[in-house]
Amino acid sequence: MLPITVPVDEFTTPDPITANEDTTIDELRELMETHGIRHLPIVRDENVVGVLSDRDVRLAWGLTDAEKRQVRAADIMATDPLTVRATAPLDEVAYAMSEKKLGSVIVTEEDGKFLGIFTATDALNALIEIVRRDVTTA
Repeated sequence: MLPITVPVDEFTTPDPITANEDTTIDELRELMETHGIRHLPIVRDENVVGVLSDRDVRLAWGLTDAEKRQVRAADIMATDPLTVRATAPLDEVAYAMSEKKLGSVIVTEEDGKFLGIFTATDALNALIEIVRRDVTTA
């Protein structure tokens, strides 16, 4: 069997839901619940400056109402998220996520423009598709 080389953008979620640094905890939670997402890129001027996970938002949700009103996405986001080019090999991206224990990475075009997000769920979907493709061609 020949090795399979698949670019990460084949399984990337393009144009994901995003928020900005000033988004409140309540707004973040509503966005994530409404759209059924667990990772939310935080953007400034079309550039990703951080990522929030549902865990980050749940932790902040435990604050008092007065504290929650003071907290914004910029206060709880993970800054400097791992960013990969769209053409990066899927296996290398998945390995980097596993090594760093990340639930998502930001995917950019070759020119650095934000393309989308690749999550652990996307990685599992890729695994399923590749394994099923391999089984049916065997």
